[in-house]
Amino acid sequence: MTVPAEVIHQCLLNEPRGQEALYKAYSARMYGICLRYAGNRKDGEDSLQEGFIKVFQNLSQLQSKEAIEGWIHRIMVNTAINYYTKQLKFLNEVRIKFEYSDATIQEDALSKLSYNELLMILQGLPTGYRTVFNLHVIDGYNHREIGEMLGISENTSKTQLWRAKASMKKILTRIL
Repeated sequence: MTVPAEVIHQCLLNEPRGQEALYKAYSARMYGICLRYAGNRKDGEDSLQEGFIKVFQNLSQLQSKEAIEGWIHRIMVNTAINYYTKQLKFLNEVRIKFEYSDATIQEDALSKLSYNELLMILQGLPTGYRTVFNLHVIDGYNHREIGEMLGISENTSKTQLWRAKASMKKILTRIL
């Protein structure tokens, strides 16, 4: 989806009607991205709002109006990661160790779950697991890139991903 050039021009002039049009055009999709990283809906909403503030502040840096959706997507991912790292400074997160389950999940098990059920499972993971899972599995970053983004080692990223998958497998095995 692309928005008319006039909407981008209005946003560059800080006109509320342009900002509202841009927000309406992309907020639902971007909220989904924020929710994947957030521990709950409130944090997802906070990330979304913070992300759109950055979009409006930096819109003049957009190279091509055709690339706006990818550009906004990147801002939302970075905002969600920044939100995560801010939380780490204020929280002493308890690391939960999950036992690895050798139980297998039926191939069609995931098709039995709704998007909201999968989102709830993902949001139930510890913050580190959830963030690395999102960055690697959904957004396609490699472990070196994740390590640089989060200030962790490449091996820590790999371990967090393995634990996220093991945790999700255990949860899915239990409910299916």
